[in-house]
Amino acid sequence: MKLKSRIFTFVLIVVVLFAAMGATVQGVLKDVKLGLDLQGGFEVLYEVQPLKEGQKITQDVVTDTTTALSNRINQFGVSEPSIQVEGKNRIRVQLAGVDDQSSARELLSSTANLTFRDVNDNLLLDGTDLKEGGAAASFDQQNRPIVTLTLKDASKFAEVTQKISAMGQGQNLMVVWLDFEEGVDSYAAEAQKPEPKFVSAAQVSQVLNTTDVMISGNFTVQETKDFASVLNAGALPVKLTEIYSTSVGAQFGDQALKSTVFASIIGVILIFIFMLFYYRLPGFISIITLTVFTYLVLLLFNGINAVLTLPGIAALVLGIGMAVDANILTAERIREELRTGKSVKEAYHLGSKQSLSAIVDAQLTTLLAAAVLFFFGTSSVKGFATTLMISIVLSFVTAVWLSRILLGLLVKSGYFDKPGLYGVGKSKIHDKSEGLESLDLSTNFDRLDFVGNRRKFYTISAVILIVGIIMISIFKLNLGIDFSSGTRVEILTNEATTQEEIHDYLDQIGFPSDKIIISGEEQNTAVVTYKDDLNQKEILDFKAKVMKDYGHEPSVSTVSPTVGRELVKNAIYALAIAALGIIIYVAFRFEWRMGVGAIASLIHDVFFMVAIFSVFRLEVDITFIAAILTIVGYSINDTIVTFDRIRENIDRKGVISTKEELAEIVNKSLRQTMSRSINTVLTVIIVVVALLILGAPAIQNFSIALLIGLITGMYSSICIAAQIWYTLKSREMKKKGTVVEKKEKKQWGTDEPMV
Repeated sequence: MKLKSRIFTFVLIVVVLFAAMGATVQGVLKDVKLGLDLQGGFEVLYEVQPLKEGQKITQDVVTDTTTALSNRINQFGVSEPSIQVEGKNRIRVQLAGVDDQSSARELLSSTANLTFRDVNDNLLLDGTDLKEGGAAASFDQQNRPIVTLTLKDASKFAEVTQKISAMGQGQNLMVVWLDFEEGVDSYAAEAQKPEPKFVSAAQVSQVLNTTDVMISGNFTVQETKDFASVLNAGALPVKLTEIYSTSVGAQFGDQALKSTVFASIIGVILIFIFMLFYYRLPGFISIITLTVFTYLVLLLFNGINAVLTLPGIAALVLGIGMAVDANILTAERIREELRTGKSVKEAYHLGSKQSLSAIVDAQLTTLLAAAVLFFFGTSSVKGFATTLMISIVLSFVTAVWLSRILLGLLVKSGYFDKPGLYGVGKSKIHDKSEGLESLDLSTNFDRLDFVGNRRKFYTISAVILIVGIIMISIFKLNLGIDFSSGTRVEILTNEATTQEEIHDYLDQIGFPSDKIIISGEEQNTAVVTYKDDLNQKEILDFKAKVMKDYGHEPSVSTVSPTVGRELVKNAIYALAIAALGIIIYVAFRFEWRMGVGAIASLIHDVFFMVAIFSVFRLEVDITFIAAILTIVGYSINDTIVTFDRIRENIDRKGVISTKEELAEIVNKSLRQTMSRSINTVLTVIIVVVALLILGAPAIQNFSIALLIGLITGMYSSICIAAQIWYTLKSREMKKKGTVVEKKEKKQWGTDEPMV
């Protein structure tokens, strides 16, 4: 019986969803907070150290320091600054959207003390005599920029002016200086304390009994604002040592945003086309739910006040790929049931039920990897992990729950009963009277004997490991400044440039470097790396010269050796904890031997990526760690789906008493999941290739690492993880003379194998 009401309900739900999204999408996009890499600005990581001997760095001291820094930032009006305490003694300051980064940075890192002196350099007044917040930029009667001060004690100023006025003609001058204190140090060894800055000198001919003072000179309006700001900022309660910094020009941020968004759109459109043509009606449903998924991710992202970074956009697009995986798992199972001769309604119910277990396991293991990434990552990587975790949760809501509601309405309406609408041709459908089940169906990969060739796979992987170790020992890793310390500069030129041109230019301005890479779609971005750390004065000089010659402020990142060592340590911890968590989870859901196989395949994937980066001299930076931990999630996805099918085949078989039967189960499971594995990885590869070709240069290495990891991840889950499980299981059967049989049902309605 055909039910038009279900079609009406389907249309109504879709119309309401898209109407709601269309009415609010502009506001949602407008409210998205962009990180430094997408709108420009700079970021500094300070380590809090005692200002004097015996001072203890407590939580209260760190809190007071963040308050002082916040007051400084308020002086120059940065919109929505981010000041975060990390650990026990570190403070990260992010100032996004700052137009004049050089001035803002100088003001943030300068602790200045105003002093009034006579011509003999005798101290008369200093910053302690200035009322808190008493400096302001103003104009005199001739509309010239001046700085006004409010003093605490009028009588003290009267005493000082009386003393100077009595010194006689030519000597009655009050000289104003800015003395810079060691409030903020650069980690560079060559950093030096700034020299005192002369402000002005005024002739005093009479006693001034007032708290209001005007300082005039050859000032610009901006100089008076900066002067007042640095005076009002006051001193810091501790010494801050800068151990990491990065800056991104507004032009760089705008370019990165446009190119990455464009690449993401192209990648998503290609996924939509693939899903529509290959899976037909389920593919159409996936396009609807993936659109809703993307909207909800941005909506929730705004709701938690998160900041979207360049890696965050990549995580969003990859999250779309993961949501596609859930649709593919369900669509593949529906196609299998249709091939056995079942009706569309029967195939829909069985396919949805059978795919749920693999979807839940795959999502949870990826969520585990994302959580580890969030816990151990720094600011930009935390943004990536946050987006990925949000994506995982919402992909389950949309790709599982919403997809099934929408597809169920169409299936139950009776208007979509043709198997061709689900990508199944008539020639592939068996007669229902044959009594075939989905696990009995033939596949396009039936000639492949995975178990029989397992020693060849082991040999190939062993060769890769040995060659990789040799290559790494010879070539080492091309560590970026995130791991080796140093300074990285990106220069944006107005037209295409070459290494030779930039090399000559850097020699000319006094900042020579032999490590120069030209990138960008128009070959107009020069990435320059310095092994030595540039101090703050050198960075400001460098930026000023490049701004003058090219018209764009360069992006500068500096990292101390301390941060590099910690990144390596945290990366190792993250991988170890992720591996342990996966073993525990897989052991609980399946059995410990499957956990061993899963971790062996992950180690294989990670090492292969490291070896490739070593051989081809690709730079290993912080996004490489993000890529590795992402691949941990993707690789385990394939492995989980395979193990889930092995478990299902064992349950159907009932009892397996020989190694030959066990080998047939493994082979059959791998063949049955091969199409799903290829299609899932293919959809994600589509996005990664789009990001690699069209995305911002900053995530190119990230995309390369993901591309390598996706391919090796599919290989290892089929040829390594499942084969290791078979090897361990068959040895146990031989040793103990036991059999493999089904186990009582546990979580979410599935059966589990046991010995």
